[in-house]
Amino acid sequence: MEKFSSADTIWVLIGAFLVFSMQPGFAMVEAGFTRAKNAANIVMKNVMDMSLGSLVFWIMGFGLMFGSDIGGMIGAPAFFVTGDYGGTYTSSAFFIFQTMFCATAATIVSRAMAERTNFLVYCLYSVLISAVVYPISGH
Repeated sequence: MEKFSSADTIWVLIGAFLVFSMQPGFAMVEAGFTRAKNAANIVMKNVMDMSLGSLVFWIMGFGLMFGSDIGGMIGAPAFFVTGDYGGTYTSSAFFIFQTMFCATAATIVSRAMAERTNFLVYCLYSVLISAVVYPISGH
């Protein structure tokens, strides 16, 4: 018997794609609620959510979220994605799926900051959400 099921892995990756497709939707909703002059800034913020969020979630967020339990609130810091996280699908598919949710979580909150913060501050917020806040709340 094989350890991983191809059908399960494909299903997880389809789910990841569907969650990823929420990103442009949130960008368009946010751009629609702001002034036209800020539309490019809104789209760039959403791209940075995906870019910076994926990077820091890979480096430390995934380990905090799925690492071994430390006192029930946080996972043991495990940098980068290593090891087998169980399931009938590959760990890389699971990581991609969780990364999409992490980036989407940062994007959802970005609407409250639209037209109120500068770009660098927003990038720092995105890194903080993806590296610490989302992984701890998801643990």
